[in-house]
Amino acid sequence: MSQICLDLPTPAAAASLRVAGVDEAGRGPLAGPLTVAAVVFDPAKPRINGLDDSKALSAERRAFLFNRIVERALAWQVVVVEVEEIDRINIYQATMAGMRRAVDAVAHVAGLARIDGNRVPKGLACPGEAWIGGDALDRSIMAASILAKVTRDRLMHQLHAQHPEYGFDQHKGYGTPAHLRALRQHGPCPHHRRSFAPVRTALGLTPTPEASPELATTAA
Repeated sequence: MSQICLDLPTPAAAASLRVAGVDEAGRGPLAGPLTVAAVVFDPAKPRINGLDDSKALSAERRAFLFNRIVERALAWQVVVVEVEEIDRINIYQATMAGMRRAVDAVAHVAGLARIDGNRVPKGLACPGEAWIGGDALDRSIMAASILAKVTRDRLMHQLHAQHPEYGFDQHKGYGTPAHLRALRQHGPCPHHRRSFAPVRTALGLTPTPEASPELATTAA
């Protein structure tokens, strides 16, 4: 009787073929948390149609894809980095810390972390590589960008319910003219980032050299 030997990959070998896409939302805003997501897809399963950089999608489309991603992903995680940590260690270090935590949560099924941007955080649970513009190039990063963006937008709507005078539901904490006017009129709330220069100015404090000067106005 003849025998057929199939060279099937071991679970560890299969995991080494999978990529964890990693992206963040909320580095630039003056208020609210930073969110970082990691997503691992199973290459053997059908692809989700319509993935793209979250900034290129409507809010309705992002919400639809959010549900599809969490249903089909082999593993996913969204990390919320609160304002207190951002102010304590600065926005760059907070981003790196959030990425490490997100990768830690999915590394058991991934062999590589693919980071949107030009820096790979130190101390990742698996090998990593940086892709500039990765949220428009890699499907797992696209998915991570959608999870991070949708999660953060939902959190900013919750903050709007607590502090409607700032219009967080509209600008999501970015330094738009309307937000800056509200900041001058009402002063910062507990969810404003004290390490960011416009917030320090509103408090009557001198911006420190390391204070982020972010005035990005993108809220899409």
